[in-house]
Amino acid sequence: MIPLEWMPPLMFGGLIVFMLIGFPVAFSLMAAGLFFAGIAIAENFFGIPFLQAIPQRIFGSVLANDLLLAIPFFTFMGAILERCGLAKEMLDSMGQLFGRIRGGLGYSVIIVGFILGAITGTVAAQVIAMAMISLPVMMRYGYNMRYATGVLAASGTITQLVPPSLVLIVLADQLKTQSGSADVGSMYLGAWGPSLLQIGLFALYTFFLSRFKPDHLPAAPENELTLTGWALWKKCLMGIIPSAVLIFLVLGTIMTGIATPTESGAMGAMGALLLAWIRRASIPNLRGLIQEAYQNTMRITAMVVFILIGSTCFSVVFQGVDGGHWVEELFSNLPGGWIGFLVVVNLFVFFLAFFLDFFEIAFIVVPMLAPVAVKLLSPVLLASMNGNDQAAASAALVWFGVMLCVNMQTSFMHPPFGFALFYLRGVAPKEVKSSDIYWGALPWVALQLIMVVVVAAFPALVTTFLDKPAAVVQSQDFNFTGGDEAKSETPASKVDEDAPVVFQLDKPLKQP
Repeated sequence: MIPLEWMPPLMFGGLIVFMLIGFPVAFSLMAAGLFFAGIAIAENFFGIPFLQAIPQRIFGSVLANDLLLAIPFFTFMGAILERCGLAKEMLDSMGQLFGRIRGGLGYSVIIVGFILGAITGTVAAQVIAMAMISLPVMMRYGYNMRYATGVLAASGTITQLVPPSLVLIVLADQLKTQSGSADVGSMYLGAWGPSLLQIGLFALYTFFLSRFKPDHLPAAPENELTLTGWALWKKCLMGIIPSAVLIFLVLGTIMTGIATPTESGAMGAMGALLLAWIRRASIPNLRGLIQEAYQNTMRITAMVVFILIGSTCFSVVFQGVDGGHWVEELFSNLPGGWIGFLVVVNLFVFFLAFFLDFFEIAFIVVPMLAPVAVKLLSPVLLASMNGNDQAAASAALVWFGVMLCVNMQTSFMHPPFGFALFYLRGVAPKEVKSSDIYWGALPWVALQLIMVVVVAAFPALVTTFLDKPAAVVQSQDFNFTGGDEAKSETPASKVDEDAPVVFQLDKPLKQP
């Protein structure tokens, strides 16, 4: 006989065992869910009819979810932009623009990483493209190898936070509770403040490093700076203007309410195709590029859907054995209230990111934590949301989601399992040591963790741009029944029939 309260922690342990055996995460989730469903049925925790909820949730919440249609569109857009030559042109022009100052190539990588993040939304494409273009140049100029590899990996992972990030779309889909929900537009608005601040933090680190260790970040040799004046600015604008148009197509249409996330993703994909066609002279095989983009999109979309189906199977069984109540009790009773909750959750997600991808964390952990986050964080934001409980609940989920997004950037960065480091290792020249890649990532991971602390300490960084409802007036119970003291003192003859009607409430009822 297994007590009911043992089932939730046993399910987590079982999931880890399935993954350690070597099962893919999607099938590990399904296997753990069905295995413990059999135990729960044998122990009479729920009956076989309860499992009907699994196919209902799969068809209702996964396959019929319009929001998830945005994922293949944004993935396709990123795959097209990866190879159309835009990144090379922007890095070259920015390198020429900032090349005369120490750390100039570092600044150009950070800025171009931010711009590409706002139009591609995929980490792998960005890290690989920027490393292939910039790393040989940085090596030729004599940049410190650890700084060079670190700034390339970190500037690629900013894609996870800068809208239209796929992570923000997935988190918006998973951060739904009975009290409130986080829509994609609000997640995008909330992410702008932290993403801009993080870019500033990266640039500040580069600035101080160039001052204290100038030999690590030298200026470009004068003979390499071939463009000046209007020719240089023209080349910069040739990369920035198409990027700005794509950013408006994707983000501007969402934030102005012109299009839904799915529709804006479709427009972004069409914009990427148009940009590739305009630049067809510099693309050896445009048709092959589009076919490869289709294949990459199909693979990533299939992976996401399978993980979603597996997580649905796991979460239905988990809720059936009172897992939601167990998680709420576990995190609600932490010392320190909401501060203790944020500290423990961020540490938990940080260590999970050593082993799990952000998709897996979002689909497994986030739905379980969302109700607790609303309960603990919405009171913190109630005053800033003008006392509106529902607005505070939704803002709390946006704040919590953006904070997790900043945290989950580290899943691509920290050794030894960071995927950005794997991508970098795959395209870096042989003379670049793996130890330099791993050691070079550590300062940037520390900067990302500093950003987590800043977002947790200053929620206004996320919520300032969110819509705030009108102030809620706290009402009382009033007596609307007629009484002698309730009669109007104005004589009937004095009443102006054309004047606006004003209703006057009687004095409050006395509470027993």
